[in-house]
Amino acid sequence: MENIETDIAVIGAGPGGYAAAFAAADQGKRVVLIEKSSRLGGACLNAGCIPSKALLHATHHIPAAKESEKRGISFGPVAIDAGKLNQWKEGVLTKLANGIGMLAKKRKVQVIQGTARFDGSNDLTVETEDGAQPVKFTKAIIATGTRPAVPPVFRIDSPHVMTSTEALQITEVPESLLVIGGGYIGLEMGTVYASMGTKVTMVEALEGILLGADPDLSRPVLIYAKRNFDKIHLKATVDSLTGTDDGVQAGISAGGKTFDQAFSKVLISVGRSPETDALELGNTSCELDERGYLKVDANQQTTDPNIYAIGDIAGGILLAHKAAHEARRAVADITGQESHAKADPYIPAVVFTDPEVTWVGLTETEAKEQGIAHEVVKFSWGACGRSLTQGRIDGNTKLIIDPETEKLLGVGMVGPGAGELIGEATLALEMGATAKDLASIIHPHPTLSETIMEAAEMFYGSAIHALPRNR
Repeated sequence: MENIETDIAVIGAGPGGYAAAFAAADQGKRVVLIEKSSRLGGACLNAGCIPSKALLHATHHIPAAKESEKRGISFGPVAIDAGKLNQWKEGVLTKLANGIGMLAKKRKVQVIQGTARFDGSNDLTVETEDGAQPVKFTKAIIATGTRPAVPPVFRIDSPHVMTSTEALQITEVPESLLVIGGGYIGLEMGTVYASMGTKVTMVEALEGILLGADPDLSRPVLIYAKRNFDKIHLKATVDSLTGTDDGVQAGISAGGKTFDQAFSKVLISVGRSPETDALELGNTSCELDERGYLKVDANQQTTDPNIYAIGDIAGGILLAHKAAHEARRAVADITGQESHAKADPYIPAVVFTDPEVTWVGLTETEAKEQGIAHEVVKFSWGACGRSLTQGRIDGNTKLIIDPETEKLLGVGMVGPGAGELIGEATLALEMGATAKDLASIIHPHPTLSETIMEAAEMFYGSAIHALPRNR
């Protein structure tokens, strides 16, 4: 094929990759966007964020319908058409992917479907269905993301063993499911299947779930899971998996005992691994860290001056909005523009379990470990009118505050819809707000956002719907 010459080659069309391609095109650069899948959007859109949230929303109606009986509203027996559910979810993904494709076309971004490998610091080859396509670039941005990690002990030849990618393709409702890992992926997918009637067993090696979240924020999620899952084993391990004709036999060590248990399906959700294998980075000056992620500086430049890396492939917190933020930084550095994207931003995290968990800035656990002076105030959603009208009071809003300056250090929340509230907290942290700033802002009533205001008022002993605390 004839050589393509471009200013910027972006490898990977996920939320980081397409954001970088579009930002560069808006600066007048010639851009080639390379994606191995037929649909743009990367793992987030096709096998992660979007399909999982679509399924969580859809299946949430099942327990919600059962819960409504106490309010005098009853429904008939639940019937699940797995094919129709999957078709609806795929429709959402297709619509979003088509939108990204349309925006690429309008910006004159050249999209190539294929797998890219580096031939040098200014050259790469894309293996397409039509053959090898050479591309010469001035700068490249790697945004290839990560893939589900599967430890060797779990690599068995069985159609009944899934990663999150396969678990999102619901073709049937299994009778039982073993979820290996108590992180956000395992809990979210476990919630989806449990809502549909599957008996879910979760095994987590640590003594708690949702590593990274404060225990008081993850505790309501654990309570929900214990109520809706069949079993939860903490400080436990899955030692072996053996495929059978109709499922998988798992060897489990938990509570000082070792036993075998049969499951219809197994979901492996123990982390993710960087997608660097196909890139042939040895032909560049790029270096990897000890975990296999690309080393980058504050502007996302790798150790090869012509190559940048953004999103999951650059390590750190593996979140889509972090990738998009880093895309703006990388493009600004390449084009010589001043970036509005901070080098060290506050990155909010949201876990879409039931209830949702979210936090930004310093956690209480981190403050204690780092010896940072802090005060903690919590406002229970049990005192929030909006929570009571929803019949869900299993939540709280938590502020971490510098006792001397009264500046906000961090915010954490747990409760249904908590993820929609974290934007205000992130803005407050970025603006250097104090507890007094939050307390003095009028929040609409009745809303969950009032819990942020009331938590701040609690710091001063002036919350209307909570007793003064002892300071």
